[in-house]
Amino acid sequence: MSAQTKVIMASTLELPFRPDPQLTEVMRLRVQSLQQRSQKRQDGERLLQPNEAVYRLDFTKQSLRFSHWTVRLPQSGCLTITATSQLWTPDLTHLMTRQLLEPPGVFWRAASDAREAETKCYEADAHEFGERIAELAKVRKVMYFLFAFGEGCSPETVDCSITFTGSGDC
Repeated sequence: MSAQTKVIMASTLELPFRPDPQLTEVMRLRVQSLQQRSQKRQDGERLLQPNEAVYRLDFTKQSLRFSHWTVRLPQSGCLTITATSQLWTPDLTHLMTRQLLEPPGVFWRAASDAREAETKCYEADAHEFGERIAELAKVRKVMYFLFAFGEGCSPETVDCSITFTGSGDC
């Protein structure tokens, strides 16, 4: 079994979001290039913000149904996950705003939360977001995501995965 995929039961598949440092760097270089040349972004282009990074999901199965999110924030903070809806390759094309899925997944933990409290989210949005990812998985082997870290969150402290159910051959 690959370290990237954890099979919980015969019909449940948990996929971790993995950072993609190369694609993140390509997007950061695009921002830097525009700044150095005093140019503006293309109309509709979505530039990577300093608090964002590119993550990916690699689908080992295509026929999936969304089950649940697992997002662990060890301290107070906010994580916003936005998916790209098209096959996007930053080395070949710029990320355009129209390629971003709505709603994003927003997960947070307040400073007042007990240490063992679960991470909160907008449940309806997170569920819809998970279902849309499952739909896109039917035609994709890989999907890219923008993780925005806010209010005390960082790539080093976030642990995030999404669990699907599928046919019995997961």
